[in-house]
Amino acid sequence: MISKEQFNEYREQCLKMLDEAGIALTEHDRQHIEVADFGLSDLLHTGLGLVVYENNDRYCAKELMLLPHQTCPQHLHPPIKDADGAVVDMGKRETFRCRAGEVYLYVCGEPTPRPKAKPPDAKPGCYTVWHEVVLRPGEQYTIEPGIWHWFQAGDDGAIVSEFSSTSRDEADVFADPRIRRMPESGQQS
Repeated sequence: MISKEQFNEYREQCLKMLDEAGIALTEHDRQHIEVADFGLSDLLHTGLGLVVYENNDRYCAKELMLLPHQTCPQHLHPPIKDADGAVVDMGKRETFRCRAGEVYLYVCGEPTPRPKAKPPDAKPGCYTVWHEVVLRPGEQYTIEPGIWHWFQAGDDGAIVSEFSSTSRDEADVFADPRIRRMPESGQQS
């Protein structure tokens, strides 16, 4: 768990990145930046900041902020089932559009021989997809539901706009069993 001080420091770094990229936020947005450390307490290597503009029963829009070489760990968005086990939602389909910096996105497919990213220390099996998609400002890529993926910012960090179907972060499945997606940091204090 990150401390309140770490949360505030990271939040300020995210705000600086957004300001430098010319991405306007309301005061409400600025006060409600989410910081995800995935329960690993290694925010500088594994984590991201989020501004959620809208998340309803039809769609979601977010900004994702990553510091230089910071990683969002490998995960997928599974189908959502009701209490009887019937699929009620096929899972989140998301489009990432790079707004600033450079982001290395890894998805299922032919492994890239010399990938640009290097994942943080993790147990074996936590990073298994190595087909690299490099996104620079203005470029985008769509990830279908149920597809393993992870991403890492380049040397200057990155801001990525996410446009998706409804986001249910609590349902995400991570390759690393230690990960907890929902915030447990100073932001809840």
